[in-house]
Amino acid sequence: MCALVSCTNPFAPALSTQGGGAVLGDQRTIEGLFQNFRYAYVFKDTLTYGRLLDRSFTFVYRNYDQGVDVTWGRDEDMLATQGLFSAAQQLDLVWNDVVQADGDSLLQNISRGFNLTITFNPSDVLRAQGRVNLRVARPSASEPWKIVRWRDESNYF
Repeated sequence: MCALVSCTNPFAPALSTQGGGAVLGDQRTIEGLFQNFRYAYVFKDTLTYGRLLDRSFTFVYRNYDQGVDVTWGRDEDMLATQGLFSAAQQLDLVWNDVVQADGDSLLQNISRGFNLTITFNPSDVLRAQGRVNLRVARPSASEPWKIVRWRDESNYF
């Protein structure tokens, strides 16, 4: 016979608290949004990643070979991210200092550096470093922040 000592589900991490120990952040704070972003990448969790993106989400990056900006929406980004999560054996995302932040309690523009390591296998490791420019918004101060626009300014590999 097996006795349950706790009702905690090990497959559903709790929100982080001041005392630490849990992994997900409170997305009603900007730092919680970035913490959840990192969690989604490190644990290849598309559900958590999807909760970061607003329904009107737009991703933008510069295609330097063609000299144009490339844009896609939330659905395309979820597919691309799922492909990355499936292809990689391991992902490590480190957020660096915030370079610039402005806005108010409902809309923020944040520029922040990052380092991303993608391990496809031990002999195929790619590194990216750069900066994201995020526009994040929420309908009220009690709601979680969502990424509305992500402009990627990375130096790939």
